[in-house]
Amino acid sequence: MQVRRSPRRGEIWWVNLDPTVGAEIKKIRPAVILSSDAVGKLPIRIVAPVTGWQDRFAHQSWFVRLMPDKTNGLTKMGGVDTLQIRGVDEQRLVRRLGVLAAETVDEIAVTVAMVIDCPAPKGESA
Repeated sequence: MQVRRSPRRGEIWWVNLDPTVGAEIKKIRPAVILSSDAVGKLPIRIVAPVTGWQDRFAHQSWFVRLMPDKTNGLTKMGGVDTLQIRGVDEQRLVRRLGVLAAETVDEIAVTVAMVIDCPAPKGESA
């Protein structure tokens, strides 16, 4: 029997996002784990879904473009949709795809902060 390890911040996993309602992003798709590895006792992870890249996303500030490479496991260019972040139970996580560079995870986190209108910490500019 294979032992399943906990998903870690910055990893990309196939996540079953169904069932959904309305305009929520649907189906089993890649998603980036955003939650801190040091926070929480419940088997819940905050994720941001990845969708296929479309040129119109370049003008939508809540998307972060991801280029496929051997490390992240993506096979085509994608966009992290930070407007659709959500908490999911680890049971929704199907399989690990890969991992993102720390700089990319930081860029996604900054974009999430913009989406939720989080002010920059005192002494820092946005």
